[in-house]
Amino acid sequence: MEAIDPAYGTATLLLIAAGAVALLLFLIIKVKLHAFVALVLVSLLTALAAGIPVADVPAALSSGFSSTLGSVALLVGFGVMIGRLLEVTGGAQVLADTLINRFGEKRAPLALGVAALLFGFPIFFDAGLVVFLPIIMTVSRRFGGSLLLYAFPAAGAFAAMHALVPPHPGPVAAADLLGANIGLTLLVGAPVAFASWYVGAYLVSQFIGKRVHVDVPTSLFGEINGGLDTDTADASGTGTTKTATQAPAFMTVLAVLLLPFVLISFNTVIDTLITAGLIQEDATWAGYFKLIGTTSIALLITVIVATLVLGLRGRSMATVSDILDKALGPICAVILITGAGGMFGGVLRTSGIGDALSGSLSNLGISLILQAFVISTLLRVAQGSATVALTTTAGLLSAAVAAADPSKLQLTALVVAIAAGATVLSHVNDSGFWLVSRFFGMDVKTTLKTWTVMETTLGLSAFALSLVLWSVG
Repeated sequence: MEAIDPAYGTATLLLIAAGAVALLLFLIIKVKLHAFVALVLVSLLTALAAGIPVADVPAALSSGFSSTLGSVALLVGFGVMIGRLLEVTGGAQVLADTLINRFGEKRAPLALGVAALLFGFPIFFDAGLVVFLPIIMTVSRRFGGSLLLYAFPAAGAFAAMHALVPPHPGPVAAADLLGANIGLTLLVGAPVAFASWYVGAYLVSQFIGKRVHVDVPTSLFGEINGGLDTDTADASGTGTTKTATQAPAFMTVLAVLLLPFVLISFNTVIDTLITAGLIQEDATWAGYFKLIGTTSIALLITVIVATLVLGLRGRSMATVSDILDKALGPICAVILITGAGGMFGGVLRTSGIGDALSGSLSNLGISLILQAFVISTLLRVAQGSATVALTTTAGLLSAAVAAADPSKLQLTALVVAIAAGATVLSHVNDSGFWLVSRFFGMDVKTTLKTWTVMETTLGLSAFALSLVLWSVG
């Protein structure tokens, strides 16, 4: 739903947004109201307080909810199916054992993060996190300690790649709006993402993980026994017997894990080539590659492949279907709460808070690089969506950037600064905040003092590097 004309001034709208966030935190943390109920209630009250016409309130609520569910529900559903198959067949254990044997126990968090950086090149944050979940959980169960020691390096890696590196949509759109070279943005963005991840995510996650203990949740995958035993009917048909099944080979498991990343890369790479003018947008073959590279389609294909090469090893299709069915039940709360988080962010955007804020910040009288970071940060905090913050800030600054005529490297530095601002301070109006909270079994207070802090240090690290690029450009 498009933003309405603001009913109030910027200051009033910002006070309404701040009050809505405070009320939401109070209801969830102090009153202990269920997060789904609290998010829907506060979204409704915020819509009314911000002056959205009463007749338009239902559409404003459903727009943010449905758009978030449209991207999250299929993704989480297929992702958890893949994860469950990796768990019960022993595939996740094989991956974890190989990872640890190669890198050692002390470097396990680093290995998880580096792997996520590589896998995160073509895949969105939420999709990468879902596919990596069983590996994170298995490694954490094996070595003990806080789940955050192992989860945050991987999650932070996906967040860094998603915000900073083409062909992800945010940096591509920002580069296009500012007139930056996408190839140079990629060449610069990748090492910036790695460096800012190492300082702002990996090192910080190890500091946080040693001070905040989070147990491995059992709601998504349960307590797994390694996946090497299956129930099969005995010869008389009157009972069941335990049949040992051999764990899949490492290369088989790795191929299943890589499949969605490879398929999704078709979509993101072709989009980048179309933006660069190297491929015609209406090319039929490109359309088919983009179709199978759509995240939900890629994960559907991966579920089918995982069923064939992992699930049916010593199991009937009925048994595999039962495994997949049991995987879906626990994710209902994850999907609904994430959708409600999207609803809250959508209401804030529809109310015109973002437009009013960006309009008032257009002439700050400070350097372009600092404007880029400050405006993007405020838009991120106000309405939650990193992609919206990226594209809105780039569009807002495009005229001033054209007039200033910065160098190619400085243009890339501006893209990095905008991406850095769009990364910091993930909180309750960000659907990604709720994904992390639910997947890792953390309450809101714990998520704020861990995930929000790490996202902020990640963004600040990237901004520091953008200042260096700007100064040498």
